[in-house]
Amino acid sequence: MSQLEIISHRPAGPAKPTPLLFVHGAFSAAWIWDAKFLPWFAERGWEVHAVSLRGHGGSEGADRLHSFGIADYVDDVLEAAGRCSAPPALIGHSMGGLVVQRALRRRPFPAAVLMASSPPHGLWSSTLGLMWRAPDVYQQMSLLTMFGTSAVNPDLIGRSMFAEGMPREEAAKYEPLLQEESRRVLMDIGGWIPFPALPPRDIPVMVMGAEKDLLFPRAEVAATARALEVDPVFMPGMGHAIMLERAWDRAAERIDGWLSETLAAKSI
Repeated sequence: MSQLEIISHRPAGPAKPTPLLFVHGAFSAAWIWDAKFLPWFAERGWEVHAVSLRGHGGSEGADRLHSFGIADYVDDVLEAAGRCSAPPALIGHSMGGLVVQRALRRRPFPAAVLMASSPPHGLWSSTLGLMWRAPDVYQQMSLLTMFGTSAVNPDLIGRSMFAEGMPREEAAKYEPLLQEESRRVLMDIGGWIPFPALPPRDIPVMVMGAEKDLLFPRAEVAATARALEVDPVFMPGMGHAIMLERAWDRAAERIDGWLSETLAAKSI
């Protein structure tokens, strides 16, 4: 059993029957959910948990980070889900969205939300697009991958996370928390995946994109939604890190409403 950091919040009163398990993206950890989303959802009656995948945050394995593959991260999500009080709905961001997609292939879950998610067909098209959309940001992301956080320009990394207009002092709070990502994982998902493992069609999935996302713009989000046979939802004016953006609560409200309606319909 892995030693995983799991940050949890429980509501003051009775909890809704389905817990929520949040899965972070590359270069991040469970803290990215705890900053705003976890307390907000707990206040609305959800039992919420955020896992730091192995090698991230307070989980074990930082010294072996580059030996881990995407399948290891899927194992971590399944293990964290098993520690919840009931099978949780999964919410994955960026790379964590792809981890969630693959976790849904391994075990049935009540529902899932993919936020600014890596598409099931891999990162090839989004990476090539970033080279044209923002070559300076592409360069910094490459440096972050190869050499870690000490090699990058915080202002440019901030552009990859947030839409224009995010207060510099707000963005600066989160940039020091970024970390290295497993190069093996980025190799696993970095190319074109011609026959991706898609979730079963009977698991409800919400696909949410951010209008100003440099990493996964509208076309990539639409391709993910099309593969999963759902309609995408786009949050206006937001960058990639939806859960930290200025209007993050609007995204939380959309997710809360969709989960409440979807899970209630399934229980009938």
